[in-house]
Amino acid sequence: MDTIWLEDFLALLDEGGFSRAAGKRAVSQSAFSRRIRALEEWVGVPLVERTTHSVRLTAAGERLRPVAEETLRRLHQGRHEALVAAQASGATIRFAATHVLSLTFFPPWLRDLEARLDSPATFELTADHMVACENLMVEGKAHLLLCHHHPAARTRLEEPAFLSTTIGEDRLVPVGTPARVRVGGPYLAYAPTSGMGRILAASGVARRDGGEPAFTSHLAGVLVTLARDGRGIAWVPLSLVAADLEAERLARAGGADDQIAMEIRLFRPRARQNAAVEALWAAVTAQVGPAA
Repeated sequence: MDTIWLEDFLALLDEGGFSRAAGKRAVSQSAFSRRIRALEEWVGVPLVERTTHSVRLTAAGERLRPVAEETLRRLHQGRHEALVAAQASGATIRFAATHVLSLTFFPPWLRDLEARLDSPATFELTADHMVACENLMVEGKAHLLLCHHHPAARTRLEEPAFLSTTIGEDRLVPVGTPARVRVGGPYLAYAPTSGMGRILAASGVARRDGGEPAFTSHLAGVLVTLARDGRGIAWVPLSLVAADLEAERLARAGGADDQIAMEIRLFRPRARQNAAVEALWAAVTAQVGPAA
């Protein structure tokens, strides 16, 4: 069995179709289809239900998906750790973080955390949208993920393969310029790859105008900029716009109940990481309590 087949299988699920997945994997659609067939032949049963409009997993495919993700994650992680050992740099800790938290929460949090670590470590940070950050974790390319979290919004980092702990709080609030808030305005939306969009959708909060969004982005910072320019109403993290609200560049839309409580969570694989990661995790959980 070739691990490329597992990567193809997960690409097919991410992209939702053979043509898009083949493009992502830089192969022809016919070659991609043959590799999916080869994986199915190796397993011994069909893994996907092929319809005209979509690709859905069979029961066997659903069972294989977490195994494929964990297998590739461990392989990538093992390769990286082998390289780290060869380079005698095992104290490197690789973070993935969503854009907002990489700017607002991560720097002071890490500064405080470093003061409590017994031994120095080297840190690497990749900031991206939520889907990309989840992929880094699943593929074993990051040790830890820092993101906003809401109980109703599912992630790919579920038990039993991953652990998480809450290290902070935030709120998702609707904002616009004071003039725009008084008269209402277009809806500034999140792209499907955005963790904020996932939380907003899962919370059950309805869009104010009920129509199509005037602008879409996976970056909360972009929506904040557009809101400041009077382009519409956006739901954004309070931590990102607290200074704008205080300076009255932006105003809250709606009443005090128009907000969504969120946790700031740190995720990690359940499997043991390098010594530096384990020391950091121990320092975090000693401060905030055991992981869920």
